Formats: sequence, structure tokens, C-alpha cells
Amino acid sequence: MDTVLLLDVGNTNVKIGLAQPGQGIKRSYALPTAPAGVVGTADAWGLALLDICRVEGLDPGEVTDIVVSSVVPPMNPLLRRAARRFFGQPGQSIRFVPEDIPLGIENRYARPQEVGADRLVTAFAARAATHAHSIVVVDFGTATTFDCVQGNVYLGGLICPGVLSSARALATGTAKLPHITLELAPDCLGGSLHIGRSTAESLNQGLIFGFAALVEGLGQRLAASLGVAPGDLHLIATGGFAPLMAQVCPAIDEVREDLLMEGLFLAWKSAS
Repeated sequence: MDTVLLLDVGNTNVKIGLAQPGQGIKRSYALPTAPAGVVGTADAWGLALLDICRVEGLDPGEVTDIVVSSVVPPMNPLLRRAARRFFGQPGQSIRFVPEDIPLGIENRYARPQEVGADRLVTAFAARAATHAHSIVVVDFGTATTFDCVQGNVYLGGLICPGVLSSARALATGTAKLPHITLELAPDCLGGSLHIGRSTAESLNQGLIFGFAALVEGLGQRLAASLGVAPGDLHLIATGGFAPLMAQVCPAIDEVREDLLMEGLFLAWKSAS
């Protein structure tokens, strides 16, 4: 069956989704963007995509399109060359969002070209996912980003430290801190913070509930900036830590872990 490869090229990982018309996103994989600090070669990335196709029982000829959102410019020419060499059959193409596939959302950033493609794609997907007029998307990625949408307009947002990057900064900057698991104890489910009685517990409580409070506080302030009551702001959480944060942060209205993949697939459908 015809398949579209969806690539979210982030600073930490490249997430690769497989989607099929009429069936949506079937499966996703994640590979490190720059192991050992280098982005690799076109052949390495082409072979990696071929391996994923083989695991899924797909012939490369069944891949009709590759759609990419990238915030790592050195990766873009590598992926274009990889697509030409390994998926370069008639009818196949690789397209980048928003350069090759414009998004159906107005970008009001002061310098529109400065907005990361990932932020625009998630804003576009969020707009399609809810009828709420005022939306904030919180993406728990390498950074924690807040993106504001009103009507069909992307207004901008905030960029804060990421959960994992904060944990790593603590772990690498100190000699005696234990490994940080970022796991919730059973008695914390539902949002009950308790005082840590060990260093590991204190770290986990501080990071998890600290970021929950960040979302709650900034959500209220963004609602005020948008001119709406906090209850009229629809807050969507996405990214790997979204399900965990939603357990302790009542400000989160909805979790869509693969919102960016949804946006890439929606962009592909709108351009097909």
C-alpha cells in the first residue's frame, strides 16, 4: 500500500513516522540526530530509512512521498540526497515544510523565517485538532516551547529549558547527585506533590512538579496576554513527556503525543 514517510528532524532525535492514506499514522521510530556530534552521511540516513521500510515489510517503491520538518539545516541536503538515491523512483518526492508545502496558518512572527518548522507544524496541527479559538501548544522536547494560536493565526510563543536538558545539566554539573529517573511515585499520581526524603526523590519531585508549575503559571499569563480567561484557553501538550506531565498538571486540557506527525500528514494531505 502507498506510504508516506514523515520526518521530524529535531536537535536531539529524528522521529520517523509511516502514514498511509485513509489509515493515518501507523508507526513511528526515533533515531539520534547527531550521534557523536556529527549528522552522518546521505548514505547512512538513506540506509536507515530503508531498514525501517524492511522492518515494516514495505518495498521502497511503495513510499510515494517523504515529508520533512527540520530545525537542523545541515541535515536537509543529506536527506535530499538520500531520498534521490534510495527513493528516487518516478512519482516519489521529498518535500520540506513549510518551504515546499505551505501551511494553512498565518505566521505573524516578527521575522517569519526565524520560527522553527516544528513549532509552525504543531500550531497548524493544533488548529485542525480543536475548535477552540485560543490555543497554546506546550511541546516537551529538547526545549519546552509554548506556541500561541488564535483563530487561524500563529502569534509566537515562549522557549524555556527542556525537561531532559535540565536533568542532564544537573547531573553533569555536580559530582554527588544520583541518576535522575523522572518517574512518578504511585502516590504522586493525580498531582499530589510530597516532600522528597532522598536526593533522588527530591530531584524527581522538583523537576516534574517544577515543570508542571511552569506550565500552569505561564498558561495563566499567556491567557492574560491573549485577552481570554484561563478557562477559555485550550492547552495541548505534546512530546515525549506530555503524558507524564498531564498526570500532575491540571492546566493541560489535551495530550497529543504525536501532534507534529499529525501536522506533517495533514500538510501532505492538503498538498496532494
